[in-house]
Amino acid sequence: MEHPASRREELAERPYADVLVIGGGINGIAVFRDLALQGVDVALVERGDFVGGASAASSHMIHGGIRYLENGEFRLVHEAVTERNALLRIAPHYVRPLQTTIPIFTTFAGVLTAPLRFLRHGGARRGARGAALIKIGLTIYDSFSSGGGRVPRHSFHGRRASLRILPRLNPDVKYTATYWDASLHDPERLALDVLRDGREAGGHRARAVNYVRAAGVEAGRIVLEDAVTGVRWAFAASVVINASGPWVDVTNAALDDPTRFMGGTKGSHIVLDHPELLAATAGRELFFEHKDGRIVLIYPLKGRVLVGTTDLEHDMADPVVCTEDEVDYFIDLIGHVLPGIRVDRSHIVHRFSGVRPLPGHGDVAPGFVSRDYRIEEAPLTGADSRVLSLVGGKWTTFRASAESLADRALEILAHPRRSSTRGVPIGGGRGFPTTERRRRQWAMGHDDTVGADRAAVLLDRYGTHAAAVIDAIVADPDDAPLRSLPDYSTGELRHLARTEDVVHLDDVLLRRTSIAFTGGATLEAAREIAEAIGTAVGWDAAAQAAEVARALASVHAADPTWDPASVAIA
Repeated sequence: MEHPASRREELAERPYADVLVIGGGINGIAVFRDLALQGVDVALVERGDFVGGASAASSHMIHGGIRYLENGEFRLVHEAVTERNALLRIAPHYVRPLQTTIPIFTTFAGVLTAPLRFLRHGGARRGARGAALIKIGLTIYDSFSSGGGRVPRHSFHGRRASLRILPRLNPDVKYTATYWDASLHDPERLALDVLRDGREAGGHRARAVNYVRAAGVEAGRIVLEDAVTGVRWAFAASVVINASGPWVDVTNAALDDPTRFMGGTKGSHIVLDHPELLAATAGRELFFEHKDGRIVLIYPLKGRVLVGTTDLEHDMADPVVCTEDEVDYFIDLIGHVLPGIRVDRSHIVHRFSGVRPLPGHGDVAPGFVSRDYRIEEAPLTGADSRVLSLVGGKWTTFRASAESLADRALEILAHPRRSSTRGVPIGGGRGFPTTERRRRQWAMGHDDTVGADRAAVLLDRYGTHAAAVIDAIVADPDDAPLRSLPDYSTGELRHLARTEDVVHLDDVLLRRTSIAFTGGATLEAAREIAEAIGTAVGWDAAAQAAEVARALASVHAADPTWDPASVAIA
């Protein structure tokens, strides 16, 4: 497998493509895959690590967006539900049905004010949403899944039944509504599977590199800069796709075309290690309206509890952090629906925060800004090339938005579409066993190598790509469980480092694994992993120490209370 440095050298040695995609989040990666499947000569550059920006700060859900109905975004909700159902089929290793319960404290609230909110798009005072309004919304939501739906229809329960099912709920609850969406267990790994599929489909005509940024434009060519070496070179393309999310305007400014398309809002989350709270969720997401009218969530995932999210105006020049006020807000919302459970900051094992790639919205309230996407088109300064900027975009609709971008690029290139990505399995979702019996059978097939239990863990992590991971582990002469994280092994991590474009240690802790998410990114673990993968990526002792310092700073980047000096890094 090619080393990341070799990929960047190849991009510099052949500095042209039909299409250059700027931005390696899920939307950029998805359009890269789509174009590669059409036989287009396509290149992608990402200024940091793949899926390291807005795509890394999601709520880990694939959902239709029931709350978007009150904004009148019926087209988006219908598309999102359709894409959700498709992802349950084509990416079952990472996208799985998620039972979601809404605690409801009123009956008729919102029935009269909801139409006013719809007409004024946030100009009306936000009020409570009662059972009647939620029932209407869920009925519409279910209708979008009719004819091939992949999840059950919603159900309603009164107070007594609700407290029997979820006994730790606030006893003031009047009803609960339960419906199904989908969980996204490993967003970054799903994106890496999409990237791998694109590379495999396109061969040498599909090149993608991380840690390379678009630094400017000269004589009609994009100036690219290697963030590792500092080397710059000019790159030519007939179509440039700006898929840099909330940084779309920043990228266009670098291309000498100042735009004001974006107006992203910040969303933060905390991850809690709290067995009592985890048990209280009964394995389902609690999705509800907090006292200020904001829709929030409490979500059991990977043995932890994810709590989010905020929706705050954000200046892209400011750091993106989860503030202490936001943490107070999260603790308060837990107490709102589960008042008997004590939660404090000692339970937090991870914080993360990101900016949604929303369009500029003037004085429209953040919660009412459209979550839909559109494509803006302009000429590239000094060239006949066209620049397509993606404004908006969501995890759930990444395939559909990529198809729209690819169609426009193909039209400009006069290149026919060979096939659709609709229904095409993604990465380790190919052949993934979707029943417990079949998963056990798959694991037992590897009992004589890594053991059935270990194989089952790897299948859950990588889908059917786990077979290649198992082969690498068996071939690694020094494979051994980590002392700090015995659920991982040195051979497994070296395989990821060699085959998945790892440049820095934080790539592993935050995006190739769930180690940071679950609170496992300790100093001890960081040091041990740096040593384990050092030979695979060429780090000597000094480089390993530097990578540990960088990685821990990245893991805690959203935590303004973290003090780097509190960790002695020798």
